[in-house]
Amino acid sequence: MEIKHKTQLHKVFVWLIGELDEHSAKNARYELDEIIDKNLSAKFFIFDFSKTSFMDSTGIGVLLGRYKKLKKMGIAPYVSNPNFSINKILQISGIYDIMPKI
Repeated sequence: MEIKHKTQLHKVFVWLIGELDEHSAKNARYELDEIIDKNLSAKFFIFDFSKTSFMDSTGIGVLLGRYKKLKKMGIAPYVSNPNFSINKILQISGIYDIMPKI
């Protein structure tokens, strides 16, 4: 998994590239936390799944942990561009109840 990000005004866009699973979760947590910690003035944090090829339940755990951190900091998290299978996982897991899809 590779993670790229771009900051634009008060928005942070994060691209999750590759597979977000048990093998990549530890590194993804670390990288995402670094990005969050460097963008404390952000108002919105957008997880872009357009380049994510696979995600399992460990990936859901990564998202939930970042959701909690972002909410404590007053930053609104969003999900964008999931493919069909990732969209289904996000729907079934209830992620869209806490992180709206834009």
